[in-house]
Order: sequence, then structure tokens, then C-alpha cells
Amino acid sequence: MGSMPPRSKLPPSPFTPLQFQLVLLRRMADHNPDLVAAARQELGASITDMREANKRWQAMLRSPHARAAATRYRSVLGTPETAVPRRVGDLDCEALRWPVPLWPDLRFEVLLAPGGALWNEWLVRAPDAEPPALRTVEDLTPWSCTVDEAARAFAPARPLEGTAPTRWGLAFTAPDGQGVRHRVTAEFTWGLLQRTAVSPAPEAAPDRR
Repeated sequence: MGSMPPRSKLPPSPFTPLQFQLVLLRRMADHNPDLVAAARQELGASITDMREANKRWQAMLRSPHARAAATRYRSVLGTPETAVPRRVGDLDCEALRWPVPLWPDLRFEVLLAPGGALWNEWLVRAPDAEPPALRTVEDLTPWSCTVDEAARAFAPARPLEGTAPTRWGLAFTAPDGQGVRHRVTAEFTWGLLQRTAVSPAPEAAPDRR
């Protein structure tokens, strides 16, 4: 009976920034498959590449030897573009940011609580980038804004529980192009707007502001 061939002792190939962008896209594909397909083609990646990248990422997260969040992101994305202190309530946190080639005006931000625990991870606007003009419901197109931008533009906004750890929701009212106000439910993945549900607000009337 022949012996089994020896297993390869080569370490697994490193997880790359390109693969991480595919992980971001994989979560967005349920809402915006056409946008994701165009972005994937821009990266020169196939659907299989995207699925395999997400599978590998999930295995990394669930591994009994999983690294701390900061270590994991540094190993994949390299040295952060910025690492700055941030006050969140009574806590002194640290915000790490990396560029994302797919969205040059955005940064991937990881917010770490004292002790290095992961507090948040999402896409935010780059400090030197022009923010979007958000005035009406028509401005709320997929990938047009981040969670914090929508919350500021249409305050007061009420946060909604997401359907997955990387998803968020906001509920608010906003006018349309004719000034009539509507109730809006906005859904975000990795902090980026994916879709909205719009319905007339009670006793909707033109916004005269």
C-alpha cells in the first residue's frame, strides 16, 4: 500500500488589501449586485475570487487563534494612514484609518476601545474629501454617503438594529425635490449607504425652510 504524499509545509498566502475589498463588496452584493459587479471588474476579480476571499476572512475571524482586531487589520492593510485618539462618551479610544482604492474619498476606520477591544469598523469620509450634498431623498443613492453623513444631514435620525454585525440602519424624515417630507429608512453595509425605503410622512406638507 503506497504512502500518502506529504502535506505542504508552506504557510498560507497572506490576505491582501485587494481581498479585503472583496470582503467589503461581498456584504454589499445582496443589495447592489450591479454596483458590486462593476467594482469587482475594476479590481480584476471574479465572483469566485470574491466568495473565496469572504470565506477566508470568516475563517480568520472564527479561528481559535484569531488575532486581536488591530493586529489583524495591520497584517492585512499595513500601517494605518492615521491613528488618532478619539473620545467616545467617557472612554478614550483610538481610531485607525486606511485608504480604500475602490473608494478614494473614503477610509476604512477601526475604532478601538481601551485595551484594544474592537468598538466599530466601517467606511468613513476622508478628512480632505468633499462631503456629499445631502438635501433631499433623491440625493440618497446607493454608495452616496456614510452613516454619519446621513445622520447629520437629516437630524434627528434614529439608529436601527442591523441584520448583521456589518450592517446599520437609520430612520429619519427628509424632503423630496418638491419640499414634501417623507419617512425614510436607510440601510448601510460597512457604513456605506446601500438602499432606502421611502414613505409619506403623516400629514406630509411642503418643507418651506
